[in-house]
Amino acid sequence: MKSVKTASSGKVLNTNLKKNDVEIISSSGMDFSQDKRSGSFLQSDNKIEFMNTLYDGLDIIDMETALKKIPEAKKYYARAFKELKRDFPKGTKGGYFIRVKKGTVLKLPIQACLFLKQKAFKQKVHNLIIIEEGAKVYLITGCSASKSAFHAHHLGISEFFVKKGAYLNFTMIHSWKEDTFVKPMSIAIVEEDATFISNYISLKPVKEVQMYPTAVLKGKSARASFNSLILSHPGSVQDIGSRVIFKAKNTQAEVISRAISLGGKVIARGHLKSEVPQVKAHLECRGLILSEKGTIHAIPEMESDYRDVNMSHEAAIGKINKEEIEYLCSRGFTRNQAQSIIVRGFMDVDVLGLPQELKQGIEDLENKTLQSSF
Repeated sequence: MKSVKTASSGKVLNTNLKKNDVEIISSSGMDFSQDKRSGSFLQSDNKIEFMNTLYDGLDIIDMETALKKIPEAKKYYARAFKELKRDFPKGTKGGYFIRVKKGTVLKLPIQACLFLKQKAFKQKVHNLIIIEEGAKVYLITGCSASKSAFHAHHLGISEFFVKKGAYLNFTMIHSWKEDTFVKPMSIAIVEEDATFISNYISLKPVKEVQMYPTAVLKGKSARASFNSLILSHPGSVQDIGSRVIFKAKNTQAEVISRAISLGGKVIARGHLKSEVPQVKAHLECRGLILSEKGTIHAIPEMESDYRDVNMSHEAAIGKINKEEIEYLCSRGFTRNQAQSIIVRGFMDVDVLGLPQELKQGIEDLENKTLQSSF
């Protein structure tokens, strides 16, 4: 492996976005200073606001240009959908092509943001991510909407190809509005000895989210992990699941969901499908309901035609214990503060497998959101 050194770019992202929009985008993990990023991509509605890479071994380009100039973009276009014999959605506009070249290790994450700005705008993008053999990278994607983007829609189609021995930790932070409709679609093809980690964080109000990303463990000893932290506000419907298909022996996966309803509806799905023996997998969903109007529905699925597999699941839904609240109140905290402390402990970001700096940023976002929610 070749390690790519990181340093401050000294260059701030230059866009024509208003100050309020920049603040909203930043709340979804975008660092406009770029001091702690390896490269950046920002799309507003259908307009590419900014894209760059700060290091050799990393390509970041808009999809339309990539399809014209980069042979690999054409080669892999819709390939993940063909792998599962699914139709590829037509009519996409924009999105990003990211390629981390063979043996490249990026110490700082890549960042991308898809932003909704216009009223009732329907954003439909296609993202293509290729992590070549032996490469290692963290990718953080923030999705958010301007205050002016009333009743907007977002459809994000993403294809991931994690090649032999490569590592990809992908974190998606949704920071939408209470009237936004969202439907991401993604498929990851994971090859031999490769690792794919997908983290999903949704803490702000949203009208409706429907997503069911799939990882296909195609190579021997491939690994996948799906983790989600969901805070569901009144009026929100979040139908969020993860699926892992095992196509090679000695593969492993886990799906972990933490959901809290403040009055919204959460459907937490998980599906493990073993098409070969010698598979190990675990599915876990835990939920807290903090309002009598809240709903959490856990739907775990596991299927296998072989005996030689080790697959398990557990699910638990409940409320905060009265004794925990009373104990913290006795230590000087208000009831709202006590509830916030318990919720922060429940939504443990350690499951995301992030480096300390990125983990701290998400913890800060979580703390700000919870303080405003209680």
